Amino acid sequence: MADGGRRAFIGSFTAAGGPGIVTAAVDADSGALTVLTGTDDDLPDPSYLALAPDGGTLYAVSETSDGAVAAYRVTGTRLDPLGSPTPVAGSGPTYLGLYDGHVLTANYGSGSVSAVPVRPDGSLGSAPSGVLPHTGSGPYTPRQQAPHAHQVQADPSGRWAVSVDLGTDSVRVCTLTDGRPELHGEYALRPGSGPRHLAFHPDGTHAYVINELTPTVTVCRWDTADGSLKPLAETPVLPGAPAGDAYPSGIVASPDGRFLWTATRGEDVLSAFAVEGDTLRLLGTVPCRGHWPRALTEAGGFLYAANERSGDVAWFAVDPASGLPRYGGSIEVPAASCVLIG
Repeated sequence: MADGGRRAFIGSFTAAGGPGIVTAAVDADSGALTVLTGTDDDLPDPSYLALAPDGGTLYAVSETSDGAVAAYRVTGTRLDPLGSPTPVAGSGPTYLGLYDGHVLTANYGSGSVSAVPVRPDGSLGSAPSGVLPHTGSGPYTPRQQAPHAHQVQADPSGRWAVSVDLGTDSVRVCTLTDGRPELHGEYALRPGSGPRHLAFHPDGTHAYVINELTPTVTVCRWDTADGSLKPLAETPVLPGAPAGDAYPSGIVASPDGRFLWTATRGEDVLSAFAVEGDTLRLLGTVPCRGHWPRALTEAGGFLYAANERSGDVAWFAVDPASGLPRYGGSIEVPAASCVLIG
């Protein structure tokens, strides 16, 4: 932005009435968001976003049956498409991350990871340079009859790409060879847990996996040297049994590594944890101030929850001593699906 302030980019489901990608200003003191503008193009269901390290290019998945990924030049508050969206040769991409000169997408519907080359100007190649199909299944047949890749990202060292698969109860580690994703190792989590997303500890020694089918977090040891993951313990995200639906979604670690936060749909709460070595201690939960928090983001001492079904994005100030979030306010964004601060 012209004044050097931070921006928020908010994805949404256009099929459910969402506006596409929304840009908002971020108040550094209060964390408050102010809607600035939306995109002028018609990319369907841009449900997840990623920003280039220099902040100049924004990438978005199109979470449709014939999934795609799109690139935008960020100019002040304006987003200008960089060419046409690139098909990812996979269905229902739910996540994307930057790794080794490529955008990687986690394709939930087809259970695969695609790699799309990034050109020097930030635009995307016209087709994936490779696709890694996942294989396997899990014991919960309504959701685990086939692979469902839900997230893919680089590890803190940038050496490895890590994908989380809800359908196979596993985490995969891969690298790229000539632009093709190749499997390095697969690590099993508890059968039926339904892993959804993973957050790394800032020091790169641990990874925390939020499980969608059971309201828990699995603490894992992460070895950067050999790209291996070792599950250590599983911690509930709620202080007692769920009253009804409880489908955890987002997970994020504090920049100093002292705290971890999760969002749980149905129960509609945010949970705060103290990080204590190889374990987590639940500090408490607070209402997400909306319905169906699909994603959770931390930036500048604030948390942002994208409440999909109530159609809003809420922000919370984090108490630096206790780690507990305190509600600050919200803006209306129909069918909100993710928040990215850059």
